[in-house]
Amino acid sequence: MMDETPRIRIEGARQHNLKNLTLDIPRDKLVVVCGPSGSGKSTLAFDIVYAEGQRRYVESLSAYARQFLPQMDKPQVDKIEGLSPAISLEQQTATRNPRSTVGTVTEIYDFLRVFFARLGKPHCPKCGEAITARTADEIIGDILALPEGSKLLLLAPLVEHQKGTHADRLKKLKSQGFARVRVAGQIVPLEPLPELEKNKRHNIDLVVDRLVVKDGIRSRLSDSVELALAQGDGRIYIADHEGKAKDRIFSTASSCPTCKISVPRPSPQLFSFNSPQGACPACSGIGAVEYFEPALLAPNKGLSLAEGAILPWKSERALARYSKQLENLGARHGFTLATKLADFTPEALQALYYGDAAFGWAGVVSLLEKGQSFGPVWHDELARYRQSRPCPVCGGARLRPEALAVRVAEASIADFCAMPIDRALPWLAGLDFTGAEAVIAEPLLKELNHRLKFLSGVGLEYLSLSRNMATLSGGEAQRIRLAGQLGSGLVGVTYVLDEPSIGLHPRDNDRLLATLRQLQGRGNTVLVVEHDEATIKSADHVIELGPGSGRLGGEIVYQGDVAGMLASPTSLTGKYLRGEAASPRPESRRPPKGELVLRGVTTNNLKNIDATIPLGCLVCVTGVSGSGKSSLVMDTLYKHLALSKGIKVDAPGAIAGIEGAGLIEKIVSIDQTPIGRTPRSNPATYTKVFDEIRDIFTTTPDAKRRGFKPGRFSFNVKGGRCEACGGDGQIRVEMHFLPDIYVTCEVCGGLRYNRETLDVRYKGLNIAEVLDLTVRQAREFFENYPVLDRRLEVLEEVGLEYLHLGQPATTLSGGEAQRIKISRELGKRSLPGALYILDEPTTGLHMQEVGKLITVLHRLVDKGASVVVIEHNTDVVAASDHVIDLGPGGGEGGGRIVAKGTPEELKADPNSVTGRFLP
Repeated sequence: MMDETPRIRIEGARQHNLKNLTLDIPRDKLVVVCGPSGSGKSTLAFDIVYAEGQRRYVESLSAYARQFLPQMDKPQVDKIEGLSPAISLEQQTATRNPRSTVGTVTEIYDFLRVFFARLGKPHCPKCGEAITARTADEIIGDILALPEGSKLLLLAPLVEHQKGTHADRLKKLKSQGFARVRVAGQIVPLEPLPELEKNKRHNIDLVVDRLVVKDGIRSRLSDSVELALAQGDGRIYIADHEGKAKDRIFSTASSCPTCKISVPRPSPQLFSFNSPQGACPACSGIGAVEYFEPALLAPNKGLSLAEGAILPWKSERALARYSKQLENLGARHGFTLATKLADFTPEALQALYYGDAAFGWAGVVSLLEKGQSFGPVWHDELARYRQSRPCPVCGGARLRPEALAVRVAEASIADFCAMPIDRALPWLAGLDFTGAEAVIAEPLLKELNHRLKFLSGVGLEYLSLSRNMATLSGGEAQRIRLAGQLGSGLVGVTYVLDEPSIGLHPRDNDRLLATLRQLQGRGNTVLVVEHDEATIKSADHVIELGPGSGRLGGEIVYQGDVAGMLASPTSLTGKYLRGEAASPRPESRRPPKGELVLRGVTTNNLKNIDATIPLGCLVCVTGVSGSGKSSLVMDTLYKHLALSKGIKVDAPGAIAGIEGAGLIEKIVSIDQTPIGRTPRSNPATYTKVFDEIRDIFTTTPDAKRRGFKPGRFSFNVKGGRCEACGGDGQIRVEMHFLPDIYVTCEVCGGLRYNRETLDVRYKGLNIAEVLDLTVRQAREFFENYPVLDRRLEVLEEVGLEYLHLGQPATTLSGGEAQRIKISRELGKRSLPGALYILDEPTTGLHMQEVGKLITVLHRLVDKGASVVVIEHNTDVVAASDHVIDLGPGGGEGGGRIVAKGTPEELKADPNSVTGRFLP
């Protein structure tokens, strides 16, 4: 009997390193693709399944529509059947657009703008008083609603804080039949006219009527209110007859009756920081402004002004322009041009940077600000000395004061966006609207609640809607898009996800899996590229590629259910899942060789903590998602140390002080950003291996005879490269509404070099053939060159022996790029005083490669370095010398150190959530 389960049938897949694969992927199931880095997982999931599903959908549209949509290349495959429209949820790490926030990307902010425009109450941006534009009938209704028997005065404001006797105006009022006015809070008659001091400011209100609230006064009240509004230019005060209560102020215009500030009627555009109507005028809606940072202007305090301590003025010519003024300033503040900045008093440094008006010295910062107008070149040159900080006008809220003064339940739209989602949901639930407002609020509250609950459901309840997308990890950004897909309600779609568990603590894995099951349960195929053990074990179907990486991969090692994988003798993943193989762990923990202490850290959600970082150790900072790991390590530790070394960073975290910073000579953050953004960048150029190889080629007899220098063997400069393709090996052909086609250069055949350069050979290979060698092959080929051998050996040690020396950087995964960076540091002989910071380095790594990474990190420490790692992977945590566990929850529920010590101490600590998951 044939299996009638609907399937996606792929035949003859040869994309990248896939070796003519034929396979069936069951539809409407949760399918996990696993295997080592570079084994072909992303190629299968994204370059074949997603690309073909997307391409077929786009081809069904008109030629006019297709020109506006991204075009996918047709994958190298013989046949694909059973494919449904595909949606990709990749780790497009954070957008570089500073205006993108969690709220805007999820479109929740669009609903919020309407919510505050229709239901918000305007307040005065200056004094904070509520502003309500009322009609005369509404004012009358408010007065009649007061308790019966209330004795009231109806007043019309005439003069506010104005000097003069105002005799003419008072005389005119008397002639019109009015009998009393209120001056400075006292009721006085107009007969005789009150005498007011000419040079004193006065407040004068006209008494229009005195009445008692009771039945039958509406007609009289109506006439009195109309008269008071006419005399008071649309404003009226209702005062207690006995002066015991504060005046109630009514206005028929949207303006503050006290400050005379008019405010616009709330509209959705008023709350948009991307439009001129709503954006803060000081920062144009960015929420931050740039300023010159003294620590970047003069990072080396051991230099004097004469020695070029101020970097923009390090040339003698630049300093000479201001030397006379600086000498006069120094005479007042006790320094000379030869005094080291470290010996300046705080007052002297303040005067140097920000000026001294008594001596006519504008200050270094002011002079540089003026210098920015000299042209774009000088402006760009000075940009390296500038930092960003929250806008002093809007406080980082991005909106103009009039928008921030509109409130719902005493909260502005910025206040709401600053709440973590787990606090925003109960706040919305606590709102109570009546009448017409309830009708308006119902659909808006429904949408807001649904979308916020989706975000909470994928483990992001600690995020706030104002959080900048550029500060999120790839996993967080992907889960935000996943939450958006939950809200779309599509069925019959193939969802392709790339490691959605990144950045997620093992405690929260169940919530992510429930979300994936929710998508699949609607009738969608969910195809996940993943290394996480819990996700693999939860799959309906597993496809394992391998057995190795690069040329050694591209084959199906196992395909079937999880039980079959656990029993398979050929499955590398199965060996780790059943415990046959495991990551290495040190037999003992290193004692610290000093310590770095961060005092009073209050960055983001951190609760004024003191954190001790042991030096000369592998330190792991862990904790549930949103507990404050990145705030502590990246925003505080790295940024403050980087700033002290003159490295430009944005907005370092709030901290009381750092102890032990003098023990750090070099601070390096090793992340997963590409090693280059063009095909010209490759592992050989980044690790400097290519410099050695070009030198070797210049020693060959052919090169010496022709006079070739190292530059001849570079594809980045004219001379030896193929000029037809500019050394790229490919020529791009624009196809307008079809995808651009890259055609192999006909002149060089994709080899990048001209014929004369390719004629030069070393041990039978030309330069193009050498660049096509894998790291392992190149090491054997250049075995007689110790420097080259050491650098290639390090690439092997980090598990990249399968990479080609000339492989374009654009084809490398994030994990591969990160390990190449680590290898360059490992190539250095010793690393005392170096501090390396890594943020989730296990991203994209198979369990076996995690073991290699752990070995490499310990090698860095063995060379004298200190390594701090932010990580959820329990194997990395268990292999650390020291662990700092943050929590206990995320967002406002986190920000504390709940446990610290060795992994063994963490396992024994009942307060540590992480300790419960350690092997």
